[in-house]
This record gives sequence, structure tokens and C-alpha cells, in this order.
Amino acid sequence: AFIISEIFKNYSQVDKLWSTIPIFYVWYFTLSAGFDSRMILMAVLVSIWGLRLTYNFARRGGYSIYFWKGEEDYRWKELKKKIPFLRPNLNWAIFNLFFICLYQMGLIFLFTLPILAAWQGIGQPLYWADYLIALLMLLFIVIETISDEQQYSFQTEKYRRINNGEKLDGDYKLGFRTTGLWALSRHPNFASEQLIWILFYCFSVSATGMWFNWSVIGCILLVVLFRNSADFSEEISSKKYF
Repeated sequence: AFIISEIFKNYSQVDKLWSTIPIFYVWYFTLSAGFDSRMILMAVLVSIWGLRLTYNFARRGGYSIYFWKGEEDYRWKELKKKIPFLRPNLNWAIFNLFFICLYQMGLIFLFTLPILAAWQGIGQPLYWADYLIALLMLLFIVIETISDEQQYSFQTEKYRRINNGEKLDGDYKLGFRTTGLWALSRHPNFASEQLIWILFYCFSVSATGMWFNWSVIGCILLVVLFRNSADFSEEISSKKYF
């Protein structure tokens, strides 16, 4: 990811792996555990999450037949503008290596590790708590799907109007959606994503009987990342629309 992003100056290479690598991780652990029933359930849920997110990323232009191309996260360019220290090529390359690539790839590995913690509690069979966690995880995958669909439809129509020179009114004039799930939260997709992986951690709790175990670090760091990402996105939006 680092080498390709530096050569082709597209710094969203890790984004292409965000929804696919976790599927590999969970099924690798499930295979290694001899297909334990709880781990199969966890792996199936992650696969549903990953396939849906991959589809959503693909339809927004995230992938290309030329694997080094694809839509780049606009926030990287905005970050360069905000922090002058990152503008020199060497400084940005160091940031790219240690944060965009190493840290984020490490985080992806960490938030899948509750399945390894669940393996440690392999003697505990599936029970009602596991089914409740699975149901809630599916619920938030559905909510994330709906919020992404609402946002995709809104952005598609907004840019269609702009490209055709049509009048913008309502939310289209405002610049961002304030209806549907977006009336309840500024980032319902972000909120759902965090809750999905917090619930994934809960499987390790049901397996081990320990409310806090070492695998909690992944979902904690994910929440921190999304909080900072949401704040930065809001800062960009406030400058653009107000």
C-alpha cells in the first residue's frame, strides 16, 4: 500500500483493503480453530459486513481495473492544507508510511482480534447472548446500509443537478443531507460502523465471561479514529458550506 501510494500519488490504497482483509483474518482463525460454531458465526457476520462495504466503496469509484487508481479520500489533501509541516514530500511520505499505512493496517488487524479471544473461550457453547449480539450486529449492518444508500442517492442527484445547471433547493442547496437517518445523526454510517465492531468484541465477552479482555483495544482505537475523522470532516464541511 505504501509503495503503490507513493509511486502513483493516490493515498487511499488502505481504503481498498479495509473491507476485504478482515474477511481473510476471521476465516483464517476459524479454519485454525477447526470451525468452532461461535467463530463461524463471527466470520459469517464479518463477511456480510465486508461484502456490503466493498460494494458501496466500489460503486463510488473506489476500485479500478488499474489497481493503483480509484477514488482518493478528499481529506488527505485537506490535511496537507491544514498542516504545513506535512506539505514537504519527505514529511508526507513518513506520515503515509506510519499512519496511513502501518497504523491503519494494524488497526484493521486489531479490531478483528476478538475472534482470537473468543477462541480462548472455545469450551463455552453458543447461547442466547451470542444470538442477541449477532442480531444487533446485523441490525447495525442494515442501518449502515440504509444510511449509505441515502447518502449515495443524495450525492448522485446533487451532482446531476450541478452538472446539468439545474436549480439547487432544500438540502441540495445546503450541500448535505438532513433527512432520513441523517436527520437523526450527522454520521449514521460512522456510528453504525463503530457499533458493529463494539458488538463484535462482545462475542469475546460471551465466550470468555470476561467483560474486559485484551482484544478490546481494537474497537477502542477504532472509536478514537472515527471520532477524529468525523470532527475533521465536519470542520471541512463548515468551511465549505457556511
